[in-house]
Amino acid sequence: TNGGTLPREVHRITEAVNEETDAALGIHAHDDGGCATANTLAAVRAGARHVQGTIGGLGERCGNADLCSVVPNLQLKMDYDGVAPAKLSEVTDLARFVSEVANRDPDENAPYVGRHAFAHKGGVHVSAVMKAPDAYEHVTPDAVGNKRHVLVSDLSGRSNVRHKADELGIELGEGDAARRAVERIKELEHLGYEFQGADASFELLLRTIQGETTHFFDRERLRVRSEQDEIDAPYEPGTPCVEATLVVTVRGERQIVAAEGDGPVDALSNALSKALNSFYPSLRDVRLSDYKVRVLTPQDGTAASVRVLVEHRCTDDTGADAWNTVGVSTNILEASWQALADGLRYRLLHTEAATAGEVAV
Repeated sequence: TNGGTLPREVHRITEAVNEETDAALGIHAHDDGGCATANTLAAVRAGARHVQGTIGGLGERCGNADLCSVVPNLQLKMDYDGVAPAKLSEVTDLARFVSEVANRDPDENAPYVGRHAFAHKGGVHVSAVMKAPDAYEHVTPDAVGNKRHVLVSDLSGRSNVRHKADELGIELGEGDAARRAVERIKELEHLGYEFQGADASFELLLRTIQGETTHFFDRERLRVRSEQDEIDAPYEPGTPCVEATLVVTVRGERQIVAAEGDGPVDALSNALSKALNSFYPSLRDVRLSDYKVRVLTPQDGTAASVRVLVEHRCTDDTGADAWNTVGVSTNILEASWQALADGLRYRLLHTEAATAGEVAV
């Protein structure tokens, strides 16, 4: 149980014990040596018929054998028939459900069930995947309930963008729209935008290029003010009061709102929701569920560019249908505004009938 034995030794020990007893053997592997899954498979090949593990490999110290890898390997690679194919196709949903219940971020790089397990990027590479998926994917994503993802990056050509558009249900074609999309993506990524983790911003970009209405509201002015009262004890500041004042135009009406929050971004998010909820009831159940900031040019000190990644989800969602947006600026509030506004626009894109009008690109 110290997790340090290697697969060859596990196989030898299990095989030797199996020859000396008629009792059913089991394997309980820890991952201290990074071999829990491999040790489990080696034990089964040597005669073990009882497997212990956990979903996602959760466990003490470095964790246990990950059943989300063990079961697909036994079923799809080693010809064991312990799980019905229909049940095996639910393993990705199971892994994400356990992550949600455990209040952990899903491992996007996890074998079989991670979001990146069947992700591809690079124009020629993606084009080849579509023609011969077996050459690039060791199993079909559907077998484990996962999906193929095309990642959009500054290395992408038109084929990547078209395939990603197809994945999102957008008919981009091979003409001028695809060319303009590629050019715009390269311009934005030169500024520091990253769309691999912001599919919602990418979809908004494509639909805007196609001429669809995606703005739904326009900002006129934004101001965030923070006040902090000192208390008697020296060097122990009191609780700061942060207030965001926002002027936006919604359906031709000018809205002036103010809202407080636990910090500038929370106040800004609250003000934006306050301005929009009466016009768009579908936004009332939307909440900001994650917020990340990355400094892009640390050498510039306090004038550095930052990239903000925001995740939204509906309050009644179980975690499977979150959407992510991105913003970039040397002003962290401006970058936050971009990501927050895109998050709500994405929701409206899928819940509101687009109104006629000129769309800014």
